[in-house]
Amino acid sequence: MNVQFSHVQLEIGADPAEVGRARGWTRDRLTGCGFAAVEEQLAETVVLLVSELVTNAVVHTGHPAALRMSMLGGALRVEVLDGSRSAPVPRHAERKDTSGRGLELVSRLADRWGWHRVGDGKRVWCEFDRTSGAGSVAGADDCSRGQDRAAGSPMAPPGPRTPLTLRPTH
Repeated sequence: MNVQFSHVQLEIGADPAEVGRARGWTRDRLTGCGFAAVEEQLAETVVLLVSELVTNAVVHTGHPAALRMSMLGGALRVEVLDGSRSAPVPRHAERKDTSGRGLELVSRLADRWGWHRVGDGKRVWCEFDRTSGAGSVAGADDCSRGQDRAAGSPMAPPGPRTPLTLRPTH
C-alpha cells in the first residue's frame, strides 16, 4: 500500500504539555492516511521520535515550534522547527539519568537525521524508509487538509540540506 500526501504541519506552543498533543496529532495523521494500518510498528516509532524532538524543542528553547510531516516516494520525513539557532547536542545518558536520550533514540531508530539553521531558528529532521509496497489509500488527501496549519503561517521552503521536496498543499 502506497500512502501519499504532500505535507502537514502543527503549530506547537512553548509548553511541555504540547508534547502529548503533538503525539496524538501525529498518530491521528498517520491513522487517517492509512499509514498506521500498513506500517504499524513504524508508525509507533514515528510517534515516539516526534515526542522526543518536540520535547527537545519546547523544553530546551522555551519558544513555540512547528512539527511537519511529509511523505514522498518511499520515505516519511518528520521536521521540528524551533526558535533557537543552537545546535542539537546528542549525548549518551547513563542508566540512572531520567532525561537525555532523545537524540540517541532518533539516531538509533530513524534511517537518517540531521539539522540545519533556518532564519532565527533551526530545523531538526529525521526520515524513515517505508517497508511496504505499492497501492494507494483512499482518503490520503485527508492528511493535508488546511485545518492543521495555523492561519497566516505559510510553509517555508525546504532548507539546502533537505533531500525531499516539500510541496504546499491547497
